[in-house]
This record gives sequence, structure tokens and C-alpha cells, in this order.
Amino acid sequence: MKKNLLILALAAVSFSAAAQTKPAAPAAAAASVAAPAGYAEQLGATITELMSTGDAAQLQETVNKLERAAAAAPTDWLPRYYQAYGRTLLTFVTKEDGPAKDKYLDQATAALEQARKLGGDESELQVMQAYINQARLMISPMTRFQTYGGPIGEALAKAKGANPANPRPYLLEANSVYFTPKMFGGGPEAAKPLYEAAKARFTAFKPATALAPNWGERQVDGRLKSYEQPAAQAAK
Repeated sequence: MKKNLLILALAAVSFSAAAQTKPAAPAAAAASVAAPAGYAEQLGATITELMSTGDAAQLQETVNKLERAAAAAPTDWLPRYYQAYGRTLLTFVTKEDGPAKDKYLDQATAALEQARKLGGDESELQVMQAYINQARLMISPMTRFQTYGGPIGEALAKAKGANPANPRPYLLEANSVYFTPKMFGGGPEAAKPLYEAAKARFTAFKPATALAPNWGERQVDGRLKSYEQPAAQAAK
């Protein structure tokens, strides 16, 4: 149990670093549903903002823009998905206390449920569910493991089952191992093949549209790059 708690708690910490992601291109690609003229470009620009900041105030402003996007295209699941993502990111960067973070996560959960009702990609929705639960767990790891530990693993398993080609659940798995102490079978070396597997999936992965979830590859690249530095130093 202690091993699982440590894995899941540290995975949540590592996943917060994924805010530095590959932003969706604000290209003139069509949204997944009919929407007002210019909607795809505006949503793409908002997604880029979301993926490019770790500032709490900026994240809040961007999430508000996503609310307006959701109102403009009420049958599109993507604004709600990115709202859930932004609200969850807020819990990692805000200096507010636990109850305030829980409120953000309540809002993230509500947005995710709306995205689910709108027929969003099941694999991506399950990844986001795991992310929200990880953030819940991090507020108080010792007291919340029984509540959120199991659902995190279940969500990631469902994400893989819904789409084995989706690299994001594999990135979370790699992060879990990376931040787990060696005495529990984790650490950077144990995680390396998992990052390599995630990278292979990122290389092959093709998002459904320019606005579809496409974050995480930069983090994988950064991790793999970090393995090259010790090897280069050892060769000197």
C-alpha cells in the first residue's frame, strides 16, 4: 500500500510538469462539430494560451475564454475538456489552500462530465479523470489514498483499453515509475524504457483534428534528453 501511495502521489507531482506541452496549432482546421465562423482559430489560440503558461491568473483568464467557446459551440466537447485541464492545472500552481483546490477540481469534474455527455474521446476523458484524481490525492496524500488511489489506476487502464495508441496514459505510467524510489522498483533507469515506449506512441500518434488533445510529447523528449547528459559526461 505504501508503495502504491508513493507511486500515485509522485505521479501527480510529475504530471503537473506536463503543463509545458506541445500546444495545439491555431490553424484553420475544422472543429469536430458545426460552429460559428472563426471558432476553430479562436479555440486553437486559446488552447495555445492554456498550454503556454503556469501563471494562476493567466490560467483563470484562459479558462474563462474556454467558457465562452463552450457557449459558442455547445455541442463541441473540446472546450469542456480543456476547461477540465485548465482547472486541474490551477491546483498545481495556485498558492490557495486545500478547500480552494478542491473547488477547482469540482469545477474540473463538472466540465469533464459535460465533455463526456457530448461524446468526447473516451481515452482522453479517462486520462483527464486520472489527472483530476491525482490532483485530489496530492492535496492530502495520506488521508486520500483509499478514496482516489484505485480510481486513478482504473482510469488509466480504461484509457489504454479505449485507445492503445494514445501516448498520454503511457506518459503517466512512465512518470509514476520515474518518481518512485529505487527500493520500490522505480527510479529513472526503470522508467527509461517506458518513456521510450511513450515516445514511440507519440511519434505514431495522429490527433483527430488540430484542436484535439496533443499534449505531453515535450515532457517525454525532456526526460529522454536528461538520460543523454550523464552518458555524455561518463564518456569524457
